[in-house]
Amino acid sequence: MIRTVDDYLSHLKKELRGCDRAMIQDALSDAEEYLRTALDSATADGAAVSEADALSQIIERYGMPEEVAAAYREMEHRITPAMARPSYVEEREEARKEKHRRHPLTWFFGVFADFRAWGAFLYLLFSLVTGILYFTWVMTGMSLSAGLLFLVIGLPFTGLFILSVRGIGLVEGRIVEALLGVRMPRRPQFQRRNRGLWVRFKNIIADAHTWLSLVYMLLQLPLGITYFTVFVSLFALSLSAIAMPILQLGLHIPMIIMGEGPYYFAGWMLALLVVGGILLATLTMHLAKYVGRMHGALAKALLVRR
Repeated sequence: MIRTVDDYLSHLKKELRGCDRAMIQDALSDAEEYLRTALDSATADGAAVSEADALSQIIERYGMPEEVAAAYREMEHRITPAMARPSYVEEREEARKEKHRRHPLTWFFGVFADFRAWGAFLYLLFSLVTGILYFTWVMTGMSLSAGLLFLVIGLPFTGLFILSVRGIGLVEGRIVEALLGVRMPRRPQFQRRNRGLWVRFKNIIADAHTWLSLVYMLLQLPLGITYFTVFVSLFALSLSAIAMPILQLGLHIPMIIMGEGPYYFAGWMLALLVVGGILLATLTMHLAKYVGRMHGALAKALLVRR
């Protein structure tokens, strides 16, 4: 028999076993918010009803754990994000079957029509901006928190900074889901409002999810610099190779200027450069798709509760 909210959440988590971790986090947060809010209302003002009886009536309205789990599975199936992908193992199997169904060249060059590859490429370029913003915010917040710790405003400022880290982690999860197609939490974790500020502050500080979000924000800068540098360089190199015939034959711009004068490539070399540029651009898109999948796994490991 379920006698407490924690019992209900434990049963619900068991019923959702095998589902996506982000979906489980959302389901548990929804259930806890509804149950605790309804329970606080039912037992307020000294109402003549025990907590167990009130919880039983609330569960009748909300649904048993197995019913709620089934509803979440159905809802997750219907509102899967447009860029969501199956698990890594399922994707590998899907890719293997796709290779058998399609010609290898069609599969290789078809990456330009794959919206997941373009989403990953856009995210990897955009990660430099988010990395700079996250790193600056974290370092500034940590420095000010340490400096103000012994003042009256020290603890409130630190609490607000920690809350901002969790909020930014939620926003980053939405960006990851939109561009990389990795299911991430869609709502903040529930925090009981009837507890004192000090108790809530200690719970947030003791939560490993807070510190993992902080680590992710610090990692985003070196990763963003690496992503941006590598993929901008590769794409610029491939585009320059493809554009060489236009520059040389159409605009008469020499590719190399040496001591003896300008140097122009022969026709067969221009053809090889164009082919090489196309191949490099295609390989870059495949690499972007792979790196995007790896970064999505990192985001899921650090920004989703275990």
